[in-house]
Formats: sequence, structure tokens, C-alpha cells
Amino acid sequence: MQRSSFADMPCSVARTLDTVGEWWTLLILRDIFYGVRRFEALRNHLGISRKVLTSRLERLTDDAILMKTPYQETSTRYEYRLTEKGLDLLPVLLMLMNWGDKWLAEEDAVPVVFVHRDCGQETTPKVVCSCCGGELNARNIYPKAGPGAPAEEVVKLRAASVNPRLFLEE
Repeated sequence: MQRSSFADMPCSVARTLDTVGEWWTLLILRDIFYGVRRFEALRNHLGISRKVLTSRLERLTDDAILMKTPYQETSTRYEYRLTEKGLDLLPVLLMLMNWGDKWLAEEDAVPVVFVHRDCGQETTPKVVCSCCGGELNARNIYPKAGPGAPAEEVVKLRAASVNPRLFLEE
């Protein structure tokens, strides 16, 4: 079943989901971040069909998230490497993992932890303000219309910026 495309929606979340929103896509990217870069290794590690893996890798390559690089000269074989665009998806994966660790993992049974190379300590990812470094969460931010917001969104977002509590209300 073909799903609808979000590529033309004036929403960054929708357009991002159009690119990386398929189930397998984020798992493929996770494995490539972990260093699993060859087709058969990805297929075996994920238990994914050849057809689905081929389709997802082609899409990620077409979207310049991955690049194919040869690793074998005779009967050329390729591995998949992250581009700068692909590397910029790491925070997305880290935050998804962080949420899953908090809400879905058994207590004290987090499957993967990350170590910050600079300090050598295990770390938990956070989203922080690019201006002051303070942690961002649903209680201390609100949306405001940007230069690409369609007119109907500007009205809704203006209400949220005038009354930031609206952002949290149901």
C-alpha cells in the first residue's frame, strides 16, 4: 500500500517524516551509526527482506542521507556511509532512544548507553537552547510563526505566542 507523501506540506516534521518516517529507515540509520555498513550485514542484523532493504537504501541514497562507497574492487560491492545530512539525524535517533529508555525499557535494563568522548562519561541526550544552553522541554518553550509559515498557521501560532500556556493545554 502506497502511503501519502508529505513532501509538499509546509511543516518540517511532515517533510522529515516523508524522508525518514518508514519503520525500517530509522533502524537502518541506527545500524549504520553503529558501524554496520554493508548490505548483507544490515540485512542479517535487522532481519529485513532484501526488497525492503534495497528500497530503503536507495531512498536514503537518493535523498543524500547515505552515500555508496565501494569496498571491493572485483565484482564491485558497496557499503553505505552517512553524509553530513545523515550525520545530522543522530540527535533525532538519540532522542528517540532516550524516550524509549525512559518509557519502554525495563528498569535498569537500557539496551545501549552512550559515552561522551570529550569527558569519558556515560551521557543522556538533552535538547538545549542554542542561545543560553538551557534544557528545552514542553513547559519552557512555545511555537512562533517562522518566515515559511502559511497564513492559517500564523493565526494559530500567534495565539500560542501571546498565551504560551495554550501550547500545553489540550
